[in-house]
Amino acid sequence: MENPGTWDSPQRILAILAHPDDPEFFCGATLAQWAQAGHEIIYYLLTCGDKGRNEHNRHIPGDELCALRHAEQRAAAQVIGVKEVHFLDKEDGYLVPDLTLRREMVRVIRRFRPDVLVTCDPQYLFSPFGINHPDHRAAGQAVLDAVFPAAGNELYFPELLAEGLAPHTPREVWVSLTGQPNVTLDVTDFWETKIRALKEHQTQIGDPAKLEERMRSRRTEDSTPEQPRYEEKFRVIRYA
Repeated sequence: MENPGTWDSPQRILAILAHPDDPEFFCGATLAQWAQAGHEIIYYLLTCGDKGRNEHNRHIPGDELCALRHAEQRAAAQVIGVKEVHFLDKEDGYLVPDLTLRREMVRVIRRFRPDVLVTCDPQYLFSPFGINHPDHRAAGQAVLDAVFPAAGNELYFPELLAEGLAPHTPREVWVSLTGQPNVTLDVTDFWETKIRALKEHQTQIGDPAKLEERMRSRRTEDSTPEQPRYEEKFRVIRYA
């Protein structure tokens, strides 16, 4: 693939992921790079992260945490350069990639009609940090099942036609958080933007200094702390 992630004209890029903070953690530097290049980026988060508790926020009720995470995600998106943020507000931890969620993902794809769609890998079960969250896997499964074969075929979910939602297939699908990448982007120039955006997720990160230390340690093995280099990896599928 020649010059992946670069296009001759502005693209509409839709990121559909499970939780607030997923876009920034999974591919925030890439999204920031695309935003600076003039592409239109839209977030669609399937839950509000109402169970995203840790030792710092165990006292916060789920509904209040949901509202806080909405606000944090919007603030982080502003750092990245995202145009719009939308929430489906399913309950955190209970996502299931059934036909109901698949229909909703077809609805979202047909509504926003992205040139480029970003999601995550449903096959990524074991991560370097343990077991990948089931919501991540469910979100990726529902989105990819919506992309093919449903979103571009009027015979799938014909009730959506009555809503004025014509079939649409993104030209490219970028699958983040994957163990099967075929595209690696150098995002060194936008790593600090990624960190700034992540720091907006105050309910999730705990100590900001430790977050910075952890994120800066994720440099490539062939770079040094003095001259670090950072990458984000994807599985990219092209339909045109």
